[in-house]
Amino acid sequence: MSVDSEVAASILSPLSARCLLACGLQLALAYVLAQRLGARCSSTDRWVLLWLCYDAIVHITLEGPFVYLSLVSTVATSDNLLAELWKEYGKADKRWLYSDPTIVSIELLTVIFVGLLAVILIYSIIKDTFYRHFLQIALCVCELYGGWMTFCPEWLMGSPSLDTSNWLYFWIYLVFFNGLWIVIPVLLLLQSWFWFQDAYYLQKRPGKKYS
Repeated sequence: MSVDSEVAASILSPLSARCLLACGLQLALAYVLAQRLGARCSSTDRWVLLWLCYDAIVHITLEGPFVYLSLVSTVATSDNLLAELWKEYGKADKRWLYSDPTIVSIELLTVIFVGLLAVILIYSIIKDTFYRHFLQIALCVCELYGGWMTFCPEWLMGSPSLDTSNWLYFWIYLVFFNGLWIVIPVLLLLQSWFWFQDAYYLQKRPGKKYS
């Protein structure tokens, strides 16, 4: 076995494989929920529902336990299934292992407020409410702000807690999984922008009476 193969094998441990599988199962559950809840929605809205279901599942089932573990002890000293998952992610970002105050503060807000907001937005899309895009903008801004505050302080200090020395930790754990919460909120913000634009010009049509 070559040196590169040995390094890859050591990185792709059974634990990392189980963690990635768990993320895949969450996505599969989100897909099933989106298809059932959005049966009467457009195809575009079903894709949005897929993301929102996945977003809510992650906030509630992964980040919720992280907050609890961080408040009662630390991930590093905990011994359960979810702690093992966070220990695996902690190989890429050590702050999640030791109850970093900035991380825990952001996650408290994320679990309590953003997770609930995602659930309400799912309801809003299904029921086609007038406040759907207001909630969508609020949720996306919260997600983007959370991502910024998670990493900007670390970057300003020279990223001492981040391990970018191997492809799994850097490209999958840090770039891919965190990047999802940047790219998709930006796309949803653009969707809301065009929705409001269309609504504005609809109101400006000649002969349109304002109520």
